[in-house]
Amino acid sequence: MTQAPPVHIPPVRTPEGIRPAARAGLAALQSVVVGKETQVRRAFAAMLAGGHVLLEDLPGVGKTTLAKGLSRILGGTFQRVQGTNDLLPSDLLGVHLWDAKEQGFRFQPGPVFCHVLLLDELNRIGPKTQSAMLEAMVEGQVTLDRSTHKLPEPFFVIATQNPLDHAGTFPLPESQLDRFSCTVHLGYPNREAERLILRDTAGAQRLDSLSPVLDLEGWLQARAQVRQMKVADAVLDYVERMIERIRSGGGFCSTRAAKHWLGLAQAEAWLEGRDFITPDDLQQTFADTMAHRGSLDDRRLNRSERREHLAKLLKEISVGWSS
Repeated sequence: MTQAPPVHIPPVRTPEGIRPAARAGLAALQSVVVGKETQVRRAFAAMLAGGHVLLEDLPGVGKTTLAKGLSRILGGTFQRVQGTNDLLPSDLLGVHLWDAKEQGFRFQPGPVFCHVLLLDELNRIGPKTQSAMLEAMVEGQVTLDRSTHKLPEPFFVIATQNPLDHAGTFPLPESQLDRFSCTVHLGYPNREAERLILRDTAGAQRLDSLSPVLDLEGWLQARAQVRQMKVADAVLDYVERMIERIRSGGGFCSTRAAKHWLGLAQAEAWLEGRDFITPDDLQQTFADTMAHRGSLDDRRLNRSERREHLAKLLKEISVGWSS
């Protein structure tokens, strides 16, 4: 487990300055994680929407670099936990220790008590410890020994996982997957991007060039602005038609998943400078929101078959504002 101290920066006090600062942070991150502009933007949008991100891919393609880059842009406290099969719930959440001086138990917070938590190789963690994160990711709190402890705000989880045919991995249950607002598949970099990484002009070697673009209060304001994006009834009609289509075909789509989809579209629209969302915002974020929800062969971490199926649904369901 590693921790980076918070970086203090002057706050952006005007609401008008929040969005330009966030967009500058996104551009800086895309200059480090090169060749993956869409994937970086999607993870950034999930952070703005108050969700959590699951990075699925083979080792060594930039998952940890993207996760660390997001934490540098956000600022605040950062913790990294390496997933192992012997990790215990108390190793994440914390534990009550006996204080001989006070003659009582005191709570020693675990690494989950931070602003940005990187769970590296989440599917190497045993099921019992995986389940310890469920309350934290949804409610922003931890309950231990009948005591509830609030997590810092903003709280953002970035998790990575490797293929299940790798030794020592455990499948993530649906309840865990449903906590992530989107899944991002990076893939190998293209030739131009890989050349920049090999020359150390991009990639992990450039992480030190990133710094927070907003203070923590600024990020909370950004999230509030995203939530205030206008959503027309016709947009909700389209969302509900898509959800009904997934469910009628035997697919899994919780109400939480629908809210994640809508929130991600709101964040994308906010980054574009609008105060309303369009069908394009919903269509662009649909596969990333839904690809990790469903029954597929988890060894294919890009979930290409499910993404192809979701793309077909987008063509089948009318974008028009009438049913």
